[in-house]
Amino acid sequence: MAKKRATATRSKGAGQAARTAEGAAVPVVGAREPCPCGSGRRYKACHGREAAHAVTELVRRPFEGLPGECDWVALRELVPAATVQLTLKEPLPEGVPSVTLGTVLPMAWPGLRRDTGAVLLGLQSDTASGDISRDLADTLGRALTAEPGNPVEGRRPSPAGPRLQDLLDLDAPFVPEVHSGFEYWLEDAETATGEVAASLERANQAAIPTVRLTGVDAAYWCETPEKNHLRWVMPHPEEALLDAMARLHAAGASSLGEGTRLVGSFRAHGLTVPVWDLPVGMGADEVEKPAAAFGERLAETLGRTEPLTAEERRARSGFTNRQITLS
Repeated sequence: MAKKRATATRSKGAGQAARTAEGAAVPVVGAREPCPCGSGRRYKACHGREAAHAVTELVRRPFEGLPGECDWVALRELVPAATVQLTLKEPLPEGVPSVTLGTVLPMAWPGLRRDTGAVLLGLQSDTASGDISRDLADTLGRALTAEPGNPVEGRRPSPAGPRLQDLLDLDAPFVPEVHSGFEYWLEDAETATGEVAASLERANQAAIPTVRLTGVDAAYWCETPEKNHLRWVMPHPEEALLDAMARLHAAGASSLGEGTRLVGSFRAHGLTVPVWDLPVGMGADEVEKPAAAFGERLAETLGRTEPLTAEERRARSGFTNRQITLS
C-alpha cells in the first residue's frame, strides 16, 4: 500500500541555526537547559522552538542537486533491494574502505559499520526530521566514526547540520545496482547459517522482482502475481509533465505497446512517477524499446505550449485523479 505523507514547502528558516536578535548563532543544548542566548528561559521555550520548527519543516525535494535525483527517489520508495557505491567530497577516514548506500539494512538500521570498517547507509529507514537528506547525512557522519561491527541508530539531526549535498561528490556518477535479494547485508552470504540464513530467506521471499531499464533513466520494471508494471521517475516539472502525458494519452500514444496501459502516477519527493500496467510475462527486456520510443515522444510533446483541447483536459483530469502521493 502506498504511504501518504503530508506535503509542505520548506520555510526560509529551515536548515538554519537559531540566532539572537543581533544575529549571533545560538548553540543547540538540551531542551530543559537554560537557553544560551541569556533570556533566562529554557531552551525548548526559547530558541529551541525555532530550531525544532526548522528540523520538522518538510523539504519537498530532499534529493535535489544530487546526481541521479530520480534514482534516489526510486530507491527510497519503489525498489526493494539495491545498492550504490557513494563517493564523498573528502577522503574517507582511515579504516573506512568504502561507503555503500543500500535500500534496506538488517533490522531496518539507518546505518551500519561492518567489521571490516566499511559503511552501509540505509535509504528506506525511518527519518526523524522533515529533510531526508539531512537525516541521512547525520547518520553517515556518525557511521564513519562508529566502532566497526556496530549499527548506527536514528536520531533527530541538528537543523544546522550538513546534508548529503554537502558531503557527497556531486560530480561522481550515481549508478544503482538492483539485486534479487538482500545478500548484500552480509559480506559472505553463502556461509550464513541458522537464524541469520532464515532471516535472509524471509526477506528475499518478500522482495518483488525488480529491474532497472538500461535505455532510459530511472525506469523500473517489476513483476507481481497479477500483472507487471513499469514505474518511471521523471525530472520534469509536474504541471508540464501532466500536460504532455494528457496530450499523448488523448492521441493514443501513451502506451508501451499491445496490452500495456498508462494507469496513473505517484508523486514522490517533489517528482512525478508515471505507472504503466504490463501483461504478465512481459519482461524488462521487452519494455526497453517501447520505453525509449515513449521517451522520444514525451520529449517532443513537452515542448508544446498551446492550450489543451477538451479531450486532452479530460485525459489530464483522469490522470491527476489517479495520482497517489507517496511523500
